[in-house]
Amino acid sequence: MEVNKRVEDFYDKLYDWLLLKGPSIVLGILVLVVGFWLIRIFSRWMGKRLQQKQVNSSLKPFFLNMTTVILRVMLIFLAMQIFGIQLTVFAALIGAIGVAAGLALSGTMQNFASGVLILLLKPFQVSDNIIAQGQEGTVASIQLFYTIVTTFDNRKVIIPNSKLSNEVIINISSIGSRRLDLELKFNYGIALNQLKELIDRTISESQSILKTPEKRIGVSSLEESGYKVLINVWLPSHGFNDARLIFQEKLLENFKTSGIALPGMESKS
Repeated sequence: MEVNKRVEDFYDKLYDWLLLKGPSIVLGILVLVVGFWLIRIFSRWMGKRLQQKQVNSSLKPFFLNMTTVILRVMLIFLAMQIFGIQLTVFAALIGAIGVAAGLALSGTMQNFASGVLILLLKPFQVSDNIIAQGQEGTVASIQLFYTIVTTFDNRKVIIPNSKLSNEVIINISSIGSRRLDLELKFNYGIALNQLKELIDRTISESQSILKTPEKRIGVSSLEESGYKVLINVWLPSHGFNDARLIFQEKLLENFKTSGIALPGMESKS
């Protein structure tokens, strides 16, 4: 009899608990099922939108995963609240973990945030030639935490993104052209008209020199021992150094052929 009474008391308490908590449990489960379904639909829609917006391929999975995780965590917390579970302890625990992780990963998170900014704002892109942190080269890859630059002497340089987002970057290829400045000294016995004619001919023979912007040739300074001529010509950003060397070699060759001497050169005449 006593055992039966205990069983009946248990069922009575279970029945009362189900009457009291049952609707909340059913509602919480329903919220979870519908919520996960809606999150899945939203993730698909967001993926298509990112594809249409041509967001960088490194950012697409990050944005999708971050959004999905945040929505799922919020959904679980909502369901727990509906179930009647107190979230005070969980909130304190998550806060403590977040503070500890932030202190431990402060430098890493700074690089991560900088990487996201670089990929969004695009101060430079892959294949651009840049000068940063004392290094000049071509951007080979932009990751979320670092950027890889291949220097012109074929060295692989890995630069933390925080250094690139907080300091000066010179993008020498984004505009598409670079100016070459040459300053040459001649003695007063050499006629300026003859010089300008020879330089013009050398420029016209150089296929790598751009027609626009216009070239500029003029006297930059007058000194006791001679005068200086400044030459400004524009070259493509990519292949700038090769084009510069070829033009300078051709200019030197034409000077020697025409009998025009630079300081340190002996005139043919």
